Amino acid sequence: MKTKKIILALLLFGTAFQACKKDKEAEPEKPIPTATNVEIGSGNKLALRGRDFHFNADVVAASKIKDVQVRILQKSGEKYTATWKFELNWAEYNSAKNTNVHKHFTIPKEAPEGKYDFFFIVLDENGTKLEIKEELSIIDPANVAVDPKFDRDYVFRNDVMIYSMNKFIEPELIVKKGEELKLHVQVNDIKGDGILYSVLIKKKANYNPESIDKLDLSKVIVVTKVEHTGLAAASKITTLKKINGVYGGEAIVIGADKDNNEPTANSINGEKTWESGKYNWVILYKNTTHNISSYKVIPITIDYK
Repeated sequence: MKTKKIILALLLFGTAFQACKKDKEAEPEKPIPTATNVEIGSGNKLALRGRDFHFNADVVAASKIKDVQVRILQKSGEKYTATWKFELNWAEYNSAKNTNVHKHFTIPKEAPEGKYDFFFIVLDENGTKLEIKEELSIIDPANVAVDPKFDRDYVFRNDVMIYSMNKFIEPELIVKKGEELKLHVQVNDIKGDGILYSVLIKKKANYNPESIDKLDLSKVIVVTKVEHTGLAAASKITTLKKINGVYGGEAIVIGADKDNNEPTANSINGEKTWESGKYNWVILYKNTTHNISSYKVIPITIDYK
């Protein structure tokens, strides 16, 4: 009788163990964080030694963010002049459910040239991890095919200069309704094909494109658009008006119905309707032949009373 009871107990224990095991096996996997709109080096996955590097990602945590990291590590099988790695983490995003990770940092001058593994890592409080891995090239600026630089950037209000090459002639660049705003900029050290946009964007829009690929024309007022093709190698272009004869306009009247986007001007309405407030003059250039981009931002105030 005892033997039967022992066998029965073992059978019941085995059945319960199998049921627990199945329940454990059926437990769903935990969700992991997600990232969209990822931009690595203004979208071209290129970093220049000693220069600013741009990274962007919109992150949504499964639970809450525990940590956000970037790692640049040397690839197995590649040859480098020295051993080097680069790691950053940003605790400011910890405990957020969703956030925009928008960062600029300098690639150290001592970074050896070559191809690297770029990792973007998000740790979640639920114990899961998002890891994005891409190939990144680090190059010395002296060795890039083109190194676009903005020069001779001026702001005129009714033909009176109020800003000149990083120097604010007035404490604040204020332009009123009905006045002409002229924005001039020159691009140096370029060749091949490329495109330049000079646009006005409301600061309150919280829209900060850093490459032409991310430009949304419904949110910007185009003051200048210039395209060039087949440009011979040169250290300097004397004027944008003479880049293969392509010129998009450098002046706009505050209150104009349409912008200077060529060949078809866009109506200034919707999100970009003129109003008083803080604006940014955003200069964007992309060399489409070599996939290299540059940008610059200058604050302007518009009084539309």
